[in-house]
Amino acid sequence: MLQLRLLLFAVMLFFSYIAAAQPAVVDGFVRDDSGRVMELVAVVDMETMIGGHTNAKGYYMIEIPTGRNITVAYYAPGFDIVKRSLNLAKGDVRSLNIKLKRRENVGKEVVVTDKQRNVAGNVRVELSKANFIPDISGGVEGLIKLLVGSHNELTSQYSVRGGNYDENLVYVNDFEIYRPFLVRTGQQEGLSFVNSDLTQNVNFSVGGFQAKYGDKMSSVLDVTYKKPKRFAGSVMASLLGANLHLEGISKNKKLTYLFGARQKTNQYVLQSQPTKGIYNPSFTDIQALVNYKINDNWELEAIGNYARNRFTFFPETRVSSFGVLNQAYQLDVYYDGGEFDQFDSRFGGVSASYHRDSSRLRLKFLASGFQTNEYETYDIGGEYLFGELQTDQSKKDFGQIKTYLGTGFIQNFARNYLNVSVGDIAMRGAYDANKNFLQFGLNAVTTSIQDELHEWERRDSARYNQPYDPNNLALAYFYHSTASFNYMRLNGFFQDNIRFDSAGRLNASLGVRFNYSFLNKEFLISPRLQLSYKPKGKRDVIFKFSTGLYQQPPFYREMRDLNGGVNKELRAQKSLQVVGGVDYSFNMYHRDFRLTAEMYFKNLWDLDPYFYDNVRIRYTGKNDAIGRIYGGEVRLYGDLVKDATSWISIGLLKGEQKITDSPSIPGYDSYFPLPSDQRFMLGMYFEDYLRHNKNFKAHINMMYATGLPVGPPTGHLYQNTLRLPDYKRVDIGFSALLLDAERHEHPSHSYFNLLHSIWASLEVFNLLSIQNTLSYTWIQDNSTNKRYAVPNRLTSRLLNVKVIVNF
Repeated sequence: MLQLRLLLFAVMLFFSYIAAAQPAVVDGFVRDDSGRVMELVAVVDMETMIGGHTNAKGYYMIEIPTGRNITVAYYAPGFDIVKRSLNLAKGDVRSLNIKLKRRENVGKEVVVTDKQRNVAGNVRVELSKANFIPDISGGVEGLIKLLVGSHNELTSQYSVRGGNYDENLVYVNDFEIYRPFLVRTGQQEGLSFVNSDLTQNVNFSVGGFQAKYGDKMSSVLDVTYKKPKRFAGSVMASLLGANLHLEGISKNKKLTYLFGARQKTNQYVLQSQPTKGIYNPSFTDIQALVNYKINDNWELEAIGNYARNRFTFFPETRVSSFGVLNQAYQLDVYYDGGEFDQFDSRFGGVSASYHRDSSRLRLKFLASGFQTNEYETYDIGGEYLFGELQTDQSKKDFGQIKTYLGTGFIQNFARNYLNVSVGDIAMRGAYDANKNFLQFGLNAVTTSIQDELHEWERRDSARYNQPYDPNNLALAYFYHSTASFNYMRLNGFFQDNIRFDSAGRLNASLGVRFNYSFLNKEFLISPRLQLSYKPKGKRDVIFKFSTGLYQQPPFYREMRDLNGGVNKELRAQKSLQVVGGVDYSFNMYHRDFRLTAEMYFKNLWDLDPYFYDNVRIRYTGKNDAIGRIYGGEVRLYGDLVKDATSWISIGLLKGEQKITDSPSIPGYDSYFPLPSDQRFMLGMYFEDYLRHNKNFKAHINMMYATGLPVGPPTGHLYQNTLRLPDYKRVDIGFSALLLDAERHEHPSHSYFNLLHSIWASLEVFNLLSIQNTLSYTWIQDNSTNKRYAVPNRLTSRLLNVKVIVNF
């Protein structure tokens, strides 16, 4: 009997030891409010900020401390955060099955998950501010320009880390998006494809991105549109245009739909520019997305877009004054003629997604088509008078031209027509192998080009054409060419996302891309690597690193040289990139802040040198340059005012290149600045509200950027040693919440019961009325042949009124 008691005591002691050695475990499944399992839901212990993610079956398991109250949080983009309080003993196992509810009006905000923080180059985008940021272009791109820098408020395009506009990838629901090709100025530019009213989530990477993304060298904007859970919509009207969006779901919860219509007219903005005349811009965009769940395994989706852009302009006069206090000049121009531009684009895509709850495999099949018809036609002549102003205030003619330095006539003519068609068939797949999450894909892309270029400029100064030729009628420039061809590309990727421990402290993404062009027979292999490490401790710090090859096969724009010729043998531009950084989240003054800092280096070769022609890029059509870009960025996000998110972004960079095929030409044997060499930028967004009434808010965005390289119109890039003046701009907006359905009840028969909220805003663009310079017009002195750079100014101070109704 004594032996039996001793044996039982030993067994109990053994199991108590085992229990004491084991931490508490929480596991379970996570589903959405429709009952579908959810993958990659973050499950985090709020005390240690350690946790994990659900797998493809929606299952999770994490370890938590014992003997005290612990809060476990469950969150995913677009869903309400769920928190559970637990107090477990050592060795306890608690099963918690969680259901996440999709957030109402989810398109108004974005949740940045730990997964996004783990990737070098990823930048947080506050989508909730898209409708309130005081910016002429507005939308998602308006937010991005504040983060990466800009020098033109009229365009929604952006340059990232020394790259140009053509080096940015844009995806919507895994479909690659294209932008117009012939747009020359921000005046002609219509609406961007991304509709912020339809957007659920934004993932923006400024470099070092993963292999699953395509073959460009600068950035990725990955946008996911909403899946509605109820009927809703919004209407916006302002002096710059109007928007409408509708969303809803069928009674059986299988069909969801999105619809968006936008109309923009920047006539009011353009009238503030120095060139006066009749502006008649009209930009229309219609989008629709339908999602249908066939059964538990298959889901279909279709997206369509039609953009109709028209720009008509009849210039009349221009007066531009510039110089310093004791030496000022003025250019007077009297115009004749006009411009008519037409940019119509169509995009359609369908996808079929397959996933079984019992399977670790996910598949998605996609097919899409893009077509654009673009016409740029103008015939504008201008007689000009150029002279030196009287700067002596004691003279009667103070402020008037005292000495005429040049008179003449400039005529610009163009008949440019471009038709582009792109067809894309793709497959995407993913397989969850516990600590390894495998992704793969394959694309076949066909492109058809029909282009007709006919463009010239004639300059007549003092009865002599420039450049002067006594035997011929010489033109300042003349481009004439036609092109018609088709080609095909194949590309694909394989990527392994590795989690080395259950807590997700050390993660890696190792992948490779390939690309083959049937046009020039070039085969590209691009390996890429991303690492992230989160040390143990109370501080929420993540260290990130990425490196890889980023090779950009040429599209038609890169193939066409300065004279209109097409180089079909042009090779891909190539870069080796290295990015390292840190992401630190902390709490200060009982408010959440996030600090990110990164340094990067890009080694470039096989470059296709280019010029900026306003927002159009003109390439030389040759792989005859090498280059390098290096710099750093710091961004701070947080509630400077409680419950009002603000941020500041600071960037430094140096980008330079060298021509390799003309060593005998003076200046080509050394490095000179890249056209996008913007040395310093500072962007800031600040939000505040009345102390006793949060319904009245102020929004301020500020931008400062050093000038881009510029030079005389000689066609020699190495002569771009001058700099545009620094870009400085402050915009401010005031918004008031006139109706909030969550706080006010109305009679049952009131129409206000149909509305969710009403916002009214007053915006002041260019608050300080700073005259920013976009480019120069070069005028030649009659007597000395000296050239003067006459600045082409951007917009001055303007007011805008906006009303947003959500229902």
